[in-house]
Amino acid sequence: MMKLGLHTAILADYTFEQVVDFAAETGFQSLEVCCWPREKASRRYAGVSHIDVDGMTEESAKKYLDYAEEKGIEIAALAYFPNPLSDDAETAEKSREHLKKVIEAAALMKVNLVTTFIGKDKTKTVEENLNLMEEVWPPILQYAHEQGVRIAIENCPMYFTKDEWPGGNNLAVSPQVWRRMFAMGSNIGLCFDPSHMILQGMNVWKPVVDFADRIFHIHFKDLQIDQEKVEEYGRFSYPGLWHTPKLPGYGDVDFSKLITRLHEIGYRGSACLECEDRAFEGSIEDTLAGIAIAYRYLHTLM
Repeated sequence: MMKLGLHTAILADYTFEQVVDFAAETGFQSLEVCCWPREKASRRYAGVSHIDVDGMTEESAKKYLDYAEEKGIEIAALAYFPNPLSDDAETAEKSREHLKKVIEAAALMKVNLVTTFIGKDKTKTVEENLNLMEEVWPPILQYAHEQGVRIAIENCPMYFTKDEWPGGNNLAVSPQVWRRMFAMGSNIGLCFDPSHMILQGMNVWKPVVDFADRIFHIHFKDLQIDQEKVEEYGRFSYPGLWHTPKLPGYGDVDFSKLITRLHEIGYRGSACLECEDRAFEGSIEDTLAGIAIAYRYLHTLM
């Protein structure tokens, strides 16, 4: 059956062991573990590293796995969400190099799944970015294939605020792009987040059925569209002006229907709670309470 997991970015100040302990105590079955470089990041929920992939050995991989197994937790995926197609050449190169380290770590840990972004050059058109994707990504996918690792691309547009203008920082937001993306190899699929479909005014359920064999991982995240602010700013303004990320159950995603569809297609992977609700970020106690609330809601539905 599908496993209910936790994406670890929300617990940025916790150690790996603390995250595992909390997940087990709460009732989660799996974790999607953040593996960013150990350096300060400019955006929220980035730069979190609960597993250090630099110089990972079989011995260090085993320590992570053994600790999680002792607590009854599966490591479902290693997570790193940079921009490998960035218009800044240095950013793009650093992203690709660290992504390879995450792939290597996933193979060593026998997790064999990495969640990430395709990336995007926000100064180029979609067509130009598709060509860039088909230049940059095949060697990465081949490298992952040789190590038995699958790549799950999240469908987040990374277009919310002024600094992501004009085109956003992730290309893989629509079926048009996904079809070109999947043509690059059998080991690339979706890390499907329903909230990003709501953001774009798109059907949440159709992709689950149409791309059932390419859904490698799920993010359970919600958002709320403020229609009064849409009326004020328009849908062509920065989405950060008129939407708010929410805990599952507090926004516009129908999780009961989504989970039903996932069961119907026979999805057997992990669905990881992703928390980005600022109403529950006033303190670590608020954050832990928010995670627990979302867990109870999703566990009941599942």
